Amino acid sequence: MIIKKKNIPLRGKHGKPILTDIFYDNQENHKPVVIFCHGYKGFKDWGAWDLVAAKFAEAGFFFIKFNFSHNGGTIEQPIDFPDLEAFGQNNYIKELDDLESVINWVTVVNFEFKNHINSNNITLIGHSRGGGISIIKAYENPLITKLITWASVCDYESRFPKGQDLETWKKNGVMYIENGRTKQQMPHYYQFYTSFLENKDRLTISKASKNIQAPHLIVHGSSDPTVDIAEAKQLHTWSPKSELFIVKDADHIFGVKHPWNKKYVSKDIEAIVQKSIEFVIL
Repeated sequence: MIIKKKNIPLRGKHGKPILTDIFYDNQENHKPVVIFCHGYKGFKDWGAWDLVAAKFAEAGFFFIKFNFSHNGGTIEQPIDFPDLEAFGQNNYIKELDDLESVINWVTVVNFEFKNHINSNNITLIGHSRGGGISIIKAYENPLITKLITWASVCDYESRFPKGQDLETWKKNGVMYIENGRTKQQMPHYYQFYTSFLENKDRLTISKASKNIQAPHLIVHGSSDPTVDIAEAKQLHTWSPKSELFIVKDADHIFGVKHPWNKKYVSKDIEAIVQKSIEFVIL
């Protein structure tokens, strides 16, 4: 039987809770741990992520997914973005710290579910922007034994505005991006850029990729309109122990959307979950 516990609040380093879900079977054996990081404008309950978590649990894993503390969700409303001020104050360093807090939580000696996990077998999975976070953390933290990225970016700096757009952002202190689904005007305060500059060496994904010791599975859709497949190929070139798995005709979110009211995942999600499970087991 699969047990799921949702919305467990963890204390992070930045004044806001990290809401966490766990999925596992009820057999008391030491399961490999999988920690999943959502992407930009994402959240742990997006689309088919619950179904994905259940599939990993059914395959014998202890699966953790969580909301980054400043992703815009709250304890009361973890889905979507009721806290746009928090969203605007997010940055890559906070996300790296949040992920570190989750890893620390699961590896402490008095972890509540310690009889269900093998803390010496931890895989990170990151989607899109969360892929970059996972790559950097896999480089930084020797507890990570395997790394999987789904539709990951390979560079953060190139995504910032340039020229006059950057000057306008600096002058105004904030810029807004419309969420295509919710139609919210989502703020990005200029601190997001200055935080990157202050930590540029740490946040250079190429540097982390070239020095990762863990095996790395790079998954990407051939028809991804958001993150070009060239970025996956670049990661594969950099990452010394990497395998590239291209899903033919798949898009950035592998054929699912939010909300996802079906009881099954898309064929593309089915394929990447199966490939990811095999990668961790082998």
